Amino acid sequence: MIREDEWLSGLYGEQLGSTHDYLRCMTLLRGVVGPHVAELLNAGLSVVLDFQANTVDARSWMRGTLDETKAAHVLHLLDVPEEVCLARLKARNATGEHPFAVTEAQFRQISRHFVPPRPEEGFDVQIHRPEATP
Repeated sequence: MIREDEWLSGLYGEQLGSTHDYLRCMTLLRGVVGPHVAELLNAGLSVVLDFQANTVDARSWMRGTLDETKAAHVLHLLDVPEEVCLARLKARNATGEHPFAVTEAQFRQISRHFVPPRPEEGFDVQIHRPEATP
């Protein structure tokens, strides 16, 4: 699994103070990771990308990487209420094990840019919803 947050933290940790910094560093990281992932896929290996894909632009990068291969793919979409996401985020922050602690304000700023994947983007989407409780 290739985790965007681990790579960003390891390579650019001290440089990540704002959303603008994230976008700059994320672009640099994708420039290196994309061709590497394509090579791995073309070698017949499976790759799991733990990268944000909440915008058309982010998914376009992923689609472009896939287009360099003949690999099958699945884009996993977590369809859960914001309250559930915030509870999970707070629990993750509380462990102190994740490289970034995201505030509720930052979460809301990022989540407002979410655009669900559309068929014309060319992904095989698997939607995950919370199980109904009796």
